[in-house]
Amino acid sequence: MKEKKFSFTPQTLWNIAIFVFFAWFIFAFLVFPNLNTIVSVFYQNGHFTTEVFDKLIHSTKAMRSLRNSLILAPSLSITVGFVGISIVLITEYFDIKGANILRLGYMTTLIYSGIILVSGYKFVYGKTGILTNLFAKIFPNFPINWFEGYWAVLFVMTFACTSNHMLFLRNAMRSVDFQTVEAAQNMGASQFRILTKVVLPTLTPSLMAVTILTFITGLSATSAPLLVGGQNFQTITPMILTFANNVSSRPLAALLALFLGAATIILLTIMIQIEKRGHYMSVSKVKTTIVKQKIRNPILNVLAHVYAYFLFLIYITPVALVILFSFTDAATIASKKLTLSSFTLKNYISIFQKATSYKPFLVSIAYSAIASFCVAVIVLVACRILQKRKDHLAGALEYGLLIPWLLPTTLMALGLITTYNSPRPWMFNQILTGTSVIMLIGYIVIKIPFTLRMTKAAFFSLDDSLEDAARNMGAKPLYTFLRVQLPIIMPTVLAIFALNFNGLLGDYDMSVFMYHPLRQPLGVYIKSLSESESNADNAALTFVYAVLMMVISTLVMYLVYGRGNKLDESKK
Repeated sequence: MKEKKFSFTPQTLWNIAIFVFFAWFIFAFLVFPNLNTIVSVFYQNGHFTTEVFDKLIHSTKAMRSLRNSLILAPSLSITVGFVGISIVLITEYFDIKGANILRLGYMTTLIYSGIILVSGYKFVYGKTGILTNLFAKIFPNFPINWFEGYWAVLFVMTFACTSNHMLFLRNAMRSVDFQTVEAAQNMGASQFRILTKVVLPTLTPSLMAVTILTFITGLSATSAPLLVGGQNFQTITPMILTFANNVSSRPLAALLALFLGAATIILLTIMIQIEKRGHYMSVSKVKTTIVKQKIRNPILNVLAHVYAYFLFLIYITPVALVILFSFTDAATIASKKLTLSSFTLKNYISIFQKATSYKPFLVSIAYSAIASFCVAVIVLVACRILQKRKDHLAGALEYGLLIPWLLPTTLMALGLITTYNSPRPWMFNQILTGTSVIMLIGYIVIKIPFTLRMTKAAFFSLDDSLEDAARNMGAKPLYTFLRVQLPIIMPTVLAIFALNFNGLLGDYDMSVFMYHPLRQPLGVYIKSLSESESNADNAALTFVYAVLMMVISTLVMYLVYGRGNKLDESKK
């Protein structure tokens, strides 16, 4: 009997190359650095020790941070879900007057996020905030520390974490087949019943994905607890940052990180299992444009408008005040009193005149763009594999790429710099720590999980009959993907690219550990300004940088996301 010879076709070589790349990437940057950090912490003097568990139990701060995170994560999922669904319905489903203006206000979190966003809310509601000063004048006994603790953190993060809803849930809303809504109306169904039984079920895949992301965000919250949480409401990640800076406390940092990892694994496992059931994966195949629904009950219509504009004020107030005060000096910012004489362009002029001031922008733009592009390419290839394969290899790939969700950014950064401060065979014996490459790797690593989850959701919405038709016409798999499937999911891919770019533009947690001294990124530079007390104008310059970041982020969102929507509409 003649044995069948194995031939290395171009397709076979391509598959092997992809498998080798992902195996190398996951091991080199996602598995080994994290294991190296954990092992080095739990193994002392050559043997394993469980002393860290005893330290954790007897650490009041650590246990309190665990409790606070377990309270914040589920409550944040509820509040963000409610507000997120509300603003999508207000701008895309119901006929609300001024919806275009409202949409701009709701989407400010896409260009104004992180520690700068929290600082903006603190500037309005904090102890010396504008609103607090106003309340103190009206009510003499008004407590100036009212905006502190759990409720302050929940409030800030509720309105800071609706970005995913405004992008992905909004896209899902546009995929609703209006013919099904009309059919329900003809059958006499009420508006509420149509909303709950027809419209919302089609949003379930995207809603589930953003809810899981929100829960994980609540577990690993950093900026809001640090700035407005006060002493009594610090969550896990700020405690990890504190413990990681002390060598003797690093075991506690690692153990808290493992708790985050275990919680994330459970959540992701539940989400993947629900996806595999496929009950909620189908969306309408008839792309009939949704027609906005006027609320027939006049009282409810008025209340909906009041609610919509109340949310708009909450979103827009910090942004507007940051922009206004960026044109003033430090004394005006401290007094919170705006006058015509206090406005000046001096802050902006000084930034653009000095290379040391505008160089961080160029560095951050370059790193953010390259990292976002690399992440998009890696994840697209991975999602294609996950779509075509349902075996254990595909499962291992997915779980491997989701590893960065298991540990805080700080420990991942520590893992990379401590692992690659010496030659490693799989990195061709090159030392990466201290080079310009290590921060780019860190940026790519931290953005892969989010990109994978949202891109995979887009892949689930693809109509399999399109690929079948292309195959029947003799098209090769790569051609089918590039010419048939990729154009359909490109709006989502570009939206994710824009989100990743904007998120990395002002990154601090990863950058502070990995940046090259000659290439200081924007987040680190802004943080150094806020910490320096020698220059009274640093507070004003921080607002200027915030405005410039918003301008750049707005431009990116318009070019990548806004123009994409216009192109889609022009094709209809």
